[in-house]
Amino acid sequence: MTLQNQYNKWKESTLKKSLDKFKERKERFETSAGIEIPRVALPGEDTSTSLRTEEAYLEKLAFPGEYPYTRGVQPTMYRSRFWTMRQYAGFSTAEESNKRYRYLLGQGQTGLSVAFDLPTQIGYDADDPIAQGEVGKVGVSISSIRDMQQLYDQIPLDKVSTSMTINAPAGVLLAMYIAVAKRQGADMRQLRGTIQNDILKEYVARGTYIFPPTPSMRLITDIFQFCAAEVPYWNTISISGYHIREAGSTAVQEVGFTLANGIAYVEAALKAGLDVDAFAGQLSFFFNAHNNLLEEVAKFRAARRMWAKIMRERFKAQKPSSWQLRFHTQTAGSTLTAQQPENNVVRVTLQALSAVLGGTQSLHTNSMDEALWLPTEKSVRVALRTQQIIAYESGVADSIDPLAGSYLIEHLTDEIEKGALDYIARIDEMGGALQSIEHGYMQNEIQNAAYAAQQEIESKAQVVVGVNQFQVKEEMTLERLSVDPAIEAAQKAKLKALRDTRDGGRVTELLGKLKAAAQGTDNLMPLFIECVENDITLGEVCNTLRGVWGEYVAQGF
Repeated sequence: MTLQNQYNKWKESTLKKSLDKFKERKERFETSAGIEIPRVALPGEDTSTSLRTEEAYLEKLAFPGEYPYTRGVQPTMYRSRFWTMRQYAGFSTAEESNKRYRYLLGQGQTGLSVAFDLPTQIGYDADDPIAQGEVGKVGVSISSIRDMQQLYDQIPLDKVSTSMTINAPAGVLLAMYIAVAKRQGADMRQLRGTIQNDILKEYVARGTYIFPPTPSMRLITDIFQFCAAEVPYWNTISISGYHIREAGSTAVQEVGFTLANGIAYVEAALKAGLDVDAFAGQLSFFFNAHNNLLEEVAKFRAARRMWAKIMRERFKAQKPSSWQLRFHTQTAGSTLTAQQPENNVVRVTLQALSAVLGGTQSLHTNSMDEALWLPTEKSVRVALRTQQIIAYESGVADSIDPLAGSYLIEHLTDEIEKGALDYIARIDEMGGALQSIEHGYMQNEIQNAAYAAQQEIESKAQVVVGVNQFQVKEEMTLERLSVDPAIEAAQKAKLKALRDTRDGGRVTELLGKLKAAAQGTDNLMPLFIECVENDITLGEVCNTLRGVWGEYVAQGF
């Protein structure tokens, strides 16, 4: 008797008797992406969940550290070294953020992750009128190399790995980082870290863009080219699904749209004359870890397998390092609740566990109070301890890809891959990611998914504990962190002192060179470094580029 016949027999006897007594909670169980969860997953005859032959296993899974990397990009994964525990932090001034970084490193954090304030993210100095009221509020204020030098005071940049969440002005902030490392006596060829540098997802989901698409893509390929030659261990981009998911996408959309953006960056680099194997190994990704643990594990595995095939088959990359999807994960900020905020510790734990089971290379765990205010030192410590308990006490890091072979995990991995490939095919038909963004396709798909998810919550079809069920009357007693408004005046005073003491003639000369270079085709990174080393500010560089390229204005759809 075949397995399918045995299953049918089970349904008509054992299962039917049970259902006659106890109905199931729902008529249909599904993931956030609408993938139906089978009552019991089987190794189907006509699906790729069938891994019973050697050929099927090697095609779909293979071994860790080998194509298609479904089971992980390193042969030993966490048995050799845990993921990088990289807590995202930055607020107020460079001095205050530096204290937080040194505190976290002292508590066992193994990498830095910098949050910049909104003016910095969109290329304005702290004394620009448009920055009023926003300086230091959602991240650290960085206007000059002097701020950057203070940010990394007593932190040797050749000894730590640093991630910087910066996009439109990414090249300028990287230039500041390199310049500070040089002042520390470090060899920039030894620097390790990542700049987010993903402008396409800004147009889709986040909004901290400055320049139109064409010059924005030029800045990105300039960074690819410069780092391939001068900073070989630096990840030149973090192609981000995180913000796509935070905007309301499903897991399938997160993978499909993120990899479509990745394809666009590779194509832009090839068009600029770069060799795929010269830059592909420095590409990295950034994903969200959401609430549905099993779907999230499958999502990470599917994305890894898809990217390996895209790079080898579509772009003909030859190096194994070019096929590997390496990614950072952050737990889902959009799932944190202001109600009963202690419950967020549990949510974050499950989300972090999914990232580890899915094979992440680095991880940030959100703090329980982030739905209310900037996280306090205590809540950040609890978030870091969550990672450490998973690493050192849970046992899940002791075997590689421990959920592989689960019929349900393999089924979900295949279904997410199919759905994401369908999105990529549709985007290809439109001419690519940039064209689909210009037509509002990605934005509309995300908005529709977000609306559907909100309807589920409001109808209580999706329970959010403490929000639409299991509410309690509560009085908020958590410690609160706030940013002193006086820091804005202090930042302005620092900038005035900088402008009063620098070589004004040299500044004028370099800004003239920058304007001319922006009108041409030369790589801008060396000039960015020279500018910041001569105390030219972030805003002055970006305003010069605005004068040449203009600003991007989002279209209504």
